[in-house]
Amino acid sequence: MLNNIGLPGLLLIAVVVLVLFGRGKISSLMGEVGKGITAFKKGVKDGSEELEQDASELAKDVTPETEKDKV
Repeated sequence: MLNNIGLPGLLLIAVVVLVLFGRGKISSLMGEVGKGITAFKKGVKDGSEELEQDASELAKDVTPETEKDKV
């Protein structure tokens, strides 16, 4: 069904959406979408940094100790 839309169909849909919602409403909506994407990326970055920090805290030193190192 959606495979046969093509460029003219997409343009028609864009014009109908623009007429229904207006330019101001669409631009504010896209601004909110952009803020949401930015917040999502920041959350993912913070989460991965937190996981890396937790992993580094749990890392265990496996270097063998010798008598010379203890002195």
